[in-house]
Amino acid sequence: MTADVNKTAGPDATPPAGPEAIKAVPVRHPGRYVSAAVALFLLGAVIYAFAQGKINWDAIPEYFFDHRIIDGVLNTLLLTVLSMVIGIAGGILLAVMRLSKNPVTSSIAWFYIWFFRGTPVLVQLFVWFNLGLVFEYINLGPVYKDYWSSFMTPLLAALLGLGLNEAAYMAEICRAGLLSVDEGQTEASHALGMSHTKTLRRIVIPQAMRVIVPPTGNEVINMLKTTSLVSAVQFYDLFKEAQDIGQNAGSPVEMYFLAAAWYLIMTSILSVGQYYVERYYARGSSHSLPPTPLQRFKAAVLPTRRPKGVAV
Repeated sequence: MTADVNKTAGPDATPPAGPEAIKAVPVRHPGRYVSAAVALFLLGAVIYAFAQGKINWDAIPEYFFDHRIIDGVLNTLLLTVLSMVIGIAGGILLAVMRLSKNPVTSSIAWFYIWFFRGTPVLVQLFVWFNLGLVFEYINLGPVYKDYWSSFMTPLLAALLGLGLNEAAYMAEICRAGLLSVDEGQTEASHALGMSHTKTLRRIVIPQAMRVIVPPTGNEVINMLKTTSLVSAVQFYDLFKEAQDIGQNAGSPVEMYFLAAAWYLIMTSILSVGQYYVERYYARGSSHSLPPTPLQRFKAAVLPTRRPKGVAV
């Protein structure tokens, strides 16, 4: 049958017409243009309003790198690091206690988390700072004895208020991470003769880090901003320094803008660090990691040089 068709079809015969090509018409989204125009209008209105306001913009670059502001930035970073160290260490301990089969330790951890999560950080700061009205001395026997007012410095009150409060939140984060590890991992480790402590340190915690790290990064950024509350206990962080400069220079609003700019710079740097830490701990769960922003930029500028082994 095929041979007969080929014989009848001459060399000049036109091939049968195929299906008509589909012409794709993009879907129109007029709402996007309207929303973009509204957003640009509102942004322009805000910029125009601040441009017309009585703001001394020259005061911001004048004091941006002032030694008092730099000292405040360093104190803020120091307080953030120390508070997070206390919070992470306390959170891991509380999470282990919370998951313990001992009802006493589990109840103590539950009460701690309930109390510190249920009271505002600012109230806790004031309580620690004003305990000198209740206790005249701090007496630790032969180890240490002093007046409470001399012992409870603004730095110590800030560390206790922020660090102990953060431990309650980190305890729930760590507990969620530990529960995310399959119980079969623990059973297999015990079957191999590993102790509970060694199993926790070598098997459970490394696998739980993938769940613990992302919210911990958010807590670090949140802690950086929460340190602004310690100005209430007379600790000279970035906000306190900017506030004092603004009152003395007659530019309080300008110094608030300056402090906000510094907070944005620090949180942006921490966000970049958080991204790469999360990427590091995601290696075991993803076969191919998404490209980094730098890799995407290189792929867009130099399309022929795509990063090897990275899904674009």
